[in-house]
Amino acid sequence: MNKKVKFEDLKSIDYKEAWDYQKKLFNEIAEVKIANMKKPAEQIEETKNYLLFCEHPHVYTLGKHGSEKNLLVDAIQLQAKDATFYKIDRGGDITYHGPGQIVGYPIIDLNNFSLGIRDYIFNIEESIILTLKEYNINAERLKGATGVWLDTHDKSKTRKICAIGVKSSHWITMHGFAFNVNTNLDYFNYINPCGFVDKGVTSMQKEISKKIDFEEVKLKLKNNIARVFGMTLF
Repeated sequence: MNKKVKFEDLKSIDYKEAWDYQKKLFNEIAEVKIANMKKPAEQIEETKNYLLFCEHPHVYTLGKHGSEKNLLVDAIQLQAKDATFYKIDRGGDITYHGPGQIVGYPIIDLNNFSLGIRDYIFNIEESIILTLKEYNINAERLKGATGVWLDTHDKSKTRKICAIGVKSSHWITMHGFAFNVNTNLDYFNYINPCGFVDKGVTSMQKEISKKIDFEEVKLKLKNNIARVFGMTLF
């Protein structure tokens, strides 16, 4: 089981370009896994793993089971807000990506880490929760919903700080999480985030009332992901 993971910070990158890159890496891993099924044990090739971080220009993405009704603006209004829209092949409903948000795409062979998809999502949530704890933000899980949330004990205050939407095929993951650090939260007003109409969205900047060192958060998060998953990053 190969627990070495190549880390790449793609910085600011167009959503479609990053999606195409994910698919390229995913397909390379899948080809190895499928070929391994026909090989004797001594000829089996290790599968690779990747962890991508990036930021995207303003974009809304809709998961394969999501509803377009949760996008509250039309194409002309999207263009006016300098935003794009994509229907994609992950789980979950609609979400927003934009500057000041850490978007993470783990493209890993879950068999390398002895994980099922629920444990995988749990580990992503745990990595975000631990990172927020380093900034004295008490985050938690919300029963019946993926992602990382604040004040789940009070329905009137419950708000999401990190969305998670993944795809898994051949036990290989794609897509991932969107973690609001210095995100412009106004863009969430134009959707029902993740399909919810009764819950808010927040960011680290809003919770702490100051702009956060973005690169510092990325480093802390990267280290927490490696620790929670037992990865060796290179």
